[in-house]
Amino acid sequence: MDDRASSGIGPARRATATDEATTDGPPIERIESVFAVYEVRTDGDSVVYYGDPLVQPEQLLREVWPVFREYGYEPQFETRHGEHVVVAEPSSIGIDGIPWTNILLLGATVLSTLFAGAMWYHIDPIANPAEMWKAWPFSLAILGVLGVHEMGHYVMSRYHQVDATLPYFIPVPTLIGTMGAVIKMKGRMPDRKALFDIGVAGPLAGLVATVVVTVVGLHLPPVVAGDALVQDPDAIQIQLGYPPLLEFLAAITDQPLYRDDPATAVNPVVIGGWVGMFVTFLNLIPVGQLDGGHILRAMAGRFQETIAALVPGVLFGLAAYLYYWDDYSGNAVAIWAFWGLFTAVLASVGPAQPVRDDALDTGRFLLGLVTFGLGVLCFMPVPVAVG
Repeated sequence: MDDRASSGIGPARRATATDEATTDGPPIERIESVFAVYEVRTDGDSVVYYGDPLVQPEQLLREVWPVFREYGYEPQFETRHGEHVVVAEPSSIGIDGIPWTNILLLGATVLSTLFAGAMWYHIDPIANPAEMWKAWPFSLAILGVLGVHEMGHYVMSRYHQVDATLPYFIPVPTLIGTMGAVIKMKGRMPDRKALFDIGVAGPLAGLVATVVVTVVGLHLPPVVAGDALVQDPDAIQIQLGYPPLLEFLAAITDQPLYRDDPATAVNPVVIGGWVGMFVTFLNLIPVGQLDGGHILRAMAGRFQETIAALVPGVLFGLAAYLYYWDDYSGNAVAIWAFWGLFTAVLASVGPAQPVRDDALDTGRFLLGLVTFGLGVLCFMPVPVAVG
């Protein structure tokens, strides 16, 4: 019995060079110069081409990818039961139905950021849950900078016809009520231009939103803690480190960041801008699937992996410096030690690999340098100290 005919994944047929495909996938003659097809099967919505590769797998995918994209498929090269196959998965760009998961996570993040924001306004969200709504400016600032960042990626993904999800917000009971937002890239990167554009769009769009939020927040009235809170010896003191970009915006708008009165603090909307800057810096760390990893992979090619291998050591070194030589390190040691471990994992996984790996143009290369420069302006060695 022919094992290929008995696999049960769909109707099988013997292919010839002149045989027209009965599926919606590309005709065999469009790919036979690099993949000698002897059988085609359907597996649900996928089309499976069995054959013998005539070139290396990387070159094979590079050659057939544009053809399959033309017919609305994403190809993958695999080995099944000892046979070489090209699996064509249907590719859909855009939103399919109502994204309930995204909507529910957004709703939960609205609540979690209102809860966290209430405490920045000196409202007890447990004793006075009905008062949480007063923290809406903080919640809007946080969701705004994170949402614009991720939508920058999403819009550029649509532009380059790379399948991507809408943003998933992550509600977590932290000082800001969230761990950020992510989008999931489901399609391969066609070339370095697409990889660069999608990677750089998030930080740049997010920084524009961050600057707007910060300037608005600097012009809003500060919050003042009540006497009971100021005099409470058990009250938790939270101090944020300010990055150079935030200091610069305060200077050019002539708005104070530091105040002599310990009971007075900047408006919590400024903290939304602080979050945007911190998120921008973290995302621009040039490793793996982070935005910085995408950008540097597009700029430097495979040399990006060499640079990425050094990043965890730098972060561990920063954590060690703060631990041994800076008494005001607070929680920063734990923050950078965690990111040292996290970037080590990301570096081991590696960056996205574009199908066509041609060099990036000069304009984009220069924009990448500017973007990394802006990321440096968002760096703060001690992001937050809790005492």
